[in-house]
Amino acid sequence: MPDDDAQLVERSRAGDRDAFGALVRRHLPAAHAVALAVTGESADADDVCQDAFVAALAKLDECRNPDRFGAWLRQIVRNRARDLQRVRAARPQVRLEAAADAAGPDDPSAAVERRESAERLRAALATLREVGREVVLLHDLEGLRHREIADLLGLSEGAVRVQLFRARRALRARLQADAAAGAGR
Repeated sequence: MPDDDAQLVERSRAGDRDAFGALVRRHLPAAHAVALAVTGESADADDVCQDAFVAALAKLDECRNPDRFGAWLRQIVRNRARDLQRVRAARPQVRLEAAADAAGPDDPSAAVERRESAERLRAALATLREVGREVVLLHDLEGLRHREIADLLGLSEGAVRVQLFRARRALRARLQADAAAGAGR
């Protein structure tokens, strides 16, 4: 039987690198979904997660409730992601994919269509409340089940189902409205 979070935290505090590795493997999908929900970019979410896990390891003694490690970690991820967003807002940057497209994609129309679709989806996701984005990303992108998401986010399974239903409905409505507005131009 695998160790619970509290046992892994205690072993990590004692210097067991494998125990912290187990915590990373266990909580990375949820951490990534939280970071992606805030940043909207997979590469940024990867960076945030790496930074958050390093910070969590350095501050492991500050985790007052080791059996709630996942919630503690997700708060670190949220804070790091929001910090990154503030920095990015202060210094606008050109996204790498935009630079690659400018260099000449293999099929310009397909690349433009993919980029536009991805941008519409990002914009629609950005309109959701943070918990809705997290649930959608954990379920639809990471492939987690309702029970797993409930455990990771500290919600009931019913609340996860409701959040997922509402978030998907809002995404559909937003994307349909965007499509209708685009067709009217």
